Amino acid sequence: MRFWLASVASKACRLTKILMPALAVMSLASVALAQAGEVGGEANLKLPELSQVTFLGVDGHRLLLIGILFCLLGLGFGLTIYTRLKNLPVHRAMREISELIYETCKTYLITQGKFLLILEAFIAVIIVLYFGVLLKFEAVRVVIILLFSLVGIAGSYGVAWFGIRVNTFANSRTAFASLRGKPYPIYQIPLEAGMSIGMMLISVELLIMLFILLFIPGDYAGPCFIGFAIGESLGAAALRIAGGIFTKIADIGSDLMKIVFKIKEDDARNPGVIADCTGDNAGDSVGPSADGFETYGVTGVALITFILLAVHDPRVQVQLLVWIFVMRIMMLVASAVAYFVNAAIAKARYGNANEMNFEAPLTSLVWITSIVSIAMTYIISSIIVPDLGDGTQWWKLATIISCGTLAGALIPELVKVFTSTESRHVKEVVISAQEGGASLDILSGFVAGNFSAYYLGLAMVVLMSIGYYFSTMGLETLMVGYPVFAFGLVAFGFLGMGPVTIAVDSYGPVTDNAQSVYELSLIEQVPGIQSELKGSYNMNVDFERAKYLLEANDGAGNTFKATAKPVFFLSSWRLPTG
Repeated sequence: MRFWLASVASKACRLTKILMPALAVMSLASVALAQAGEVGGEANLKLPELSQVTFLGVDGHRLLLIGILFCLLGLGFGLTIYTRLKNLPVHRAMREISELIYETCKTYLITQGKFLLILEAFIAVIIVLYFGVLLKFEAVRVVIILLFSLVGIAGSYGVAWFGIRVNTFANSRTAFASLRGKPYPIYQIPLEAGMSIGMMLISVELLIMLFILLFIPGDYAGPCFIGFAIGESLGAAALRIAGGIFTKIADIGSDLMKIVFKIKEDDARNPGVIADCTGDNAGDSVGPSADGFETYGVTGVALITFILLAVHDPRVQVQLLVWIFVMRIMMLVASAVAYFVNAAIAKARYGNANEMNFEAPLTSLVWITSIVSIAMTYIISSIIVPDLGDGTQWWKLATIISCGTLAGALIPELVKVFTSTESRHVKEVVISAQEGGASLDILSGFVAGNFSAYYLGLAMVVLMSIGYYFSTMGLETLMVGYPVFAFGLVAFGFLGMGPVTIAVDSYGPVTDNAQSVYELSLIEQVPGIQSELKGSYNMNVDFERAKYLLEANDGAGNTFKATAKPVFFLSSWRLPTG
């Protein structure tokens, strides 16, 4: 009971973390507008005319229109991998189990959707009372806020559903690929699934925000952005918290069946395994996807709000707004380039290997993405805003963003020290469990967790201090509150690897489900299975090796689930910029 209460308390803390960005955006705007002698909030903000400044001979509005093409390419990337995964070979016994898991996930998502609509009804009443009654906004502005809050919820919900569908294709295909006895396909399929989710999520988010920026009249863009942020936060709160608690309850229920009836964890006689598989997707795919969608969106809304409030020169506002959105488009490009480069390296190194460290190519993907993203940050900044301020501000802004991008690669390394299957701390926990039982095992885990938090905190203090230092080198000539803007850019830099961070986070639920699909399919007991696999798929099957490879890959999946969570967590605990 105490552990259950602790889990609920942990989820409550996450709820506070998810709702904080939207509250921070609103508080920042209210304070800044009050200082400016205005009444209201960010819903009163007006976007400047983007076409008043040219970049490379093209005005800002037309330049960002090109960004829509990149969003469409990102959507195409996600859909292409979705189709490829769906068409991968899989035995009917495994496909039936993955479809059963998906049907259970559908029930969960439909229930969540109904709950979100109830929450939206309550939020709609609050929006009407606050903006319509207290602030006396005209009806059109209130309706816009309500409509875009629905868009925000739909975005979070839609990417969550897409993630579930992709993962439930990938889990059975990964289980089936293990029968060939080669490790590379078992690594490749979960990563492709994660990249499709990541690219789809960021592309949808960016497409919605570009639509507001480019096609909504400047007088109404403020209500659109704040409504969108409210909806995103609401959707992320429900999907992240409910999914996290669901997976804990389902996991414990499955474990109790295992203990009481003395059966294996994924034994087909245990009905709780399907709920556990659903929980893996709900807690470790739906939740992070919705959380990432919200974090990415609200950070953008917060930075837009800050630029419009803290920068008084309209031309500088346009320069910074266009620069921010070009940086966002660049994130898609950087992640795609890094993914293809890493894929070529991994295939050359492990394509025909009989053994591989599953963590190695995932680690190289994170670092390649970070390096590519940082390089493109400097290159794009020098091209887009070379004359910003005194002409030297572009590299300072790029450096501040790069602090966050570097953190996105450094933090996983610090986490892996405590969570990797090769980690000394993990081995200490295993020894504690063997020699001291449950109590010493728990204490060892707490010690390792506390040490990891210390190093993560120290790394963030150092990187944010560097960001603050560069903000003092002339940004005060562009805006008020320049250190706050710098801290917001560090958080923005965290998200510079968004698709890849989502990908390595989504890797875990696929590898976890793959083991369950293998066991539940009873593939080894299908009459004539070996001759069937040889005739239909040209496979010489070694079942024991297949189970060994799935177990090893699941260890890497659990490690990288742990590395991605601090990135989302720390990028969400933003200062007043979101």
